[in-house]
Amino acid sequence: MLKTFLQLYGTLVVRNLAYSTSTTAITAHMRAVRIKYFGDPSQLYIEDQEPIPQLASNHDVLLRVAATALNRADTLQRKGGYNPPKGASDILGLEASGVIEKIGSNVQGFKEGDRVMALLAGGGYAEYVSVPYQQLIHIPKGMDYISAAAIPEVWLTAFQLIHKVSAIQPNERVLVHAAGSGVGTAAIQLIKGLPGTQVIATAGSAAKLEKAKSLGADVLVNYKEEKFSERVMDATNKQGVDIILDPVGGSNVDQNLASIAMDGRWVLYGLMGGPKASNDKFLALMLRKRVQLLSSTLRARSLDYKKSLVDSFENHALDKFVSGEYKPIIDSITTLDGVADAHRRMEANLNSGKIIMKVSKSLLAKDEL
Repeated sequence: MLKTFLQLYGTLVVRNLAYSTSTTAITAHMRAVRIKYFGDPSQLYIEDQEPIPQLASNHDVLLRVAATALNRADTLQRKGGYNPPKGASDILGLEASGVIEKIGSNVQGFKEGDRVMALLAGGGYAEYVSVPYQQLIHIPKGMDYISAAAIPEVWLTAFQLIHKVSAIQPNERVLVHAAGSGVGTAAIQLIKGLPGTQVIATAGSAAKLEKAKSLGADVLVNYKEEKFSERVMDATNKQGVDIILDPVGGSNVDQNLASIAMDGRWVLYGLMGGPKASNDKFLALMLRKRVQLLSSTLRARSLDYKKSLVDSFENHALDKFVSGEYKPIIDSITTLDGVADAHRRMEANLNSGKIIMKVSKSLLAKDEL
């Protein structure tokens, strides 16, 4: 009888161990977008057995991702041209919204269960991501996860360029290139929040320009159909603009030089039009107009810098999102499984605003209740 009992007990132990191991295997893995080889969007695939990340430090939280969003930097990383900073996740994704699942021992101001949006150095295209609490923003009451996912990277970038790098002042004139992009649509709203400012917006389609107009842009220029420099001079009484927000670089150099005012600030934050200035008089023309050439990135900035930026932005903007003065602009919504087509849409410059990817069905379903 004792022998039979031991046999039964052993069977139950083995079964329980098997169940425990199986459960651990399920909870220890997640879905994430991975890159097979650097190249075109067809190289993106879903990995179903990606390990859930551990907290990277005791200042980190584990975020269960509800939604994430595309950024131009993601397409560059996919091609092998933009590596993540040291220590950051090599999974694509620079912003996300979701719920805090777990917190480190030194996390301040946040707790498990909080709804947040997050600025990331990587890892957003996944069901979970570890992120320093200093890069989190509480999602305001009434805002859904989809809208929140459209904010962190592009709005913080635009806020940085406008208020920290160019140090905009009331009544200044600003040329906003790529006005239909996520940064562009955010920048227009931030600029028009200051009294007396003038926004000259460039984009490559009527639909994008119409969106820019709805956000407050004063002058609209289709750069495929006319020289933006001529429109700038007409709109500014031949004075030029005080600030240029430029994610294009090389192909815009000559017209930017013609468009900028004396003592203007030219803020370069991307190189979609190439890294070279072909004009051999570039420096002479810059010097003649006393132009300040400024540049900035965000992803590789220090944690202290990002915390300061997040705090400033939260104090400035969160109430304006609640009131409706600021609006995250969403182009389209897909899922992680639609990531390749989403990249194709962005690289074809078809999007006006953010491309969002749904990640957690259960969290998003709560938004709909």
